[in-house]
Amino acid sequence: MTDFTGKHGLIVGVANKRSISWAIAQAVARRGARLALTYQGRFEEHVHDLSQGLDQSPLVLPCDVSSDTEIASVFEKVDQEFGGLDFVVHGAAFAPREELESPFVNTTRDGFKIAMDISAYSLIGLTRAALPLFEKRGGGSVVTLSYLGSQRVFPNYNVMGVAKAALEATVRYLAADVGAKGVRVNAVSAGPIKTLAAAGIKGFSSILHVYADRAPLRRNVETSEVAEAAAFLLSDAAKAITGEVLLVDGGFHVTGI
Repeated sequence: MTDFTGKHGLIVGVANKRSISWAIAQAVARRGARLALTYQGRFEEHVHDLSQGLDQSPLVLPCDVSSDTEIASVFEKVDQEFGGLDFVVHGAAFAPREELESPFVNTTRDGFKIAMDISAYSLIGLTRAALPLFEKRGGGSVVTLSYLGSQRVFPNYNVMGVAKAALEATVRYLAADVGAKGVRVNAVSAGPIKTLAAAGIKGFSSILHVYADRAPLRRNVETSEVAEAAAFLLSDAAKAITGEVLLVDGGFHVTGI
């Protein structure tokens, strides 16, 4: 049920080898999927280098998710190469560093717009563009990446927490909207992991210590564990699951202190 042989997917949000999106790419590629990977700007070389480690000649394409034109171009090229699509992984998220370092009350209008556009609205744009390609396969699956900061206040997460809350609401509304087309939309909410994005959060190392101390499993999660959960949601084993936010955080979210 988690075999991806003969399936094609698009992975958005790979920056380097520590990216959760990259771990997901590896997890589904091991199971037989052929992939298209996108990169943004300065990450081109990293993504091209990583792609060499995957079988079945992955496509590597530029995509600024704040541009509808670039999104359309990516899906046009994917359709030409694959003749349809089975799944999309949305791992794009961004907020200006100064918005994370300043008190939340000082969030700027422009900073708010950027965080919401790239971190939340882009899921809508990608899903809309994917629908015609999903239709060719009789349905599809979309998975995005969230964090518990969508529901609780974490130091220095600020506007990104608000953007993740919007992202999770977007998952639910999209799931209701496209379910009749055989398309599922879910999110994985991972525990803290040392990714490039996490490096922009002041005091991130202390969050890691808190999770390891208080989570029921008494440890932090591994990138590969998050990837396996995402692969499950993308696979036929989860074909009755949609609109869900699956927390993969060692159980930290159930604790009261």
